[in-house]
Amino acid sequence: MKPTETIGNCHLYLGDCREILPSLPKVDLVLTDPPYGIDITKSNRIAVSRGMGGGEWDSAPPDFETISSVVAHGEKAILWGGNYFGLPATRCIFVWDKENEGRDFADLEMAWSNIDAVARIFRMRPMNMDGGKEHPTQKPIRLMEWCIDKRKNTETIADPFMGSGTTGVACANMGKTFYGIEREPKYFDIALRRIEAAYAQGRLFA
Repeated sequence: MKPTETIGNCHLYLGDCREILPSLPKVDLVLTDPPYGIDITKSNRIAVSRGMGGGEWDSAPPDFETISSVVAHGEKAILWGGNYFGLPATRCIFVWDKENEGRDFADLEMAWSNIDAVARIFRMRPMNMDGGKEHPTQKPIRLMEWCIDKRKNTETIADPFMGSGTTGVACANMGKTFYGIEREPKYFDIALRRIEAAYAQGRLFA
């Protein structure tokens, strides 16, 4: 399938991953953050106050068949929010410790992986990350770079739930090949702009 947009080694597709992903090459790593089905655009007061409320994209999680096909598309997979999807037991959990210090949001987020390795923790406060959030569930660029860096010999990466494109920005920074899919035009456009900016900046991960 022809990408909607290509920027450097990043190939971006506007549409439903259930239709698009089977037509794409298998990758070294699927790194993604699917909707959790917790209606965050209505329940999260910070998202609503910043104008990111509304929409139905988080009204239900992807079904198990979709998640299974996403996992199978990579040699390895890391799924943020994996605790919502009934995935098999794993010993390699990735944890984002938000260094919350008593604030009223979650202390941490967890990612499920099928990697045969020990669990790992990334520590970073989300305050003012990457110059500001443009998606209610946006992850830090450094977090996604850290996930990729934990997988040696990883050159091709897919994110079937691309959102605002953080995984793609990390891939642009690190010189990786990226396949990103997003069904919401608003967030697809944000991802496109952020990845273009990453290439314009010209930073390669050291």
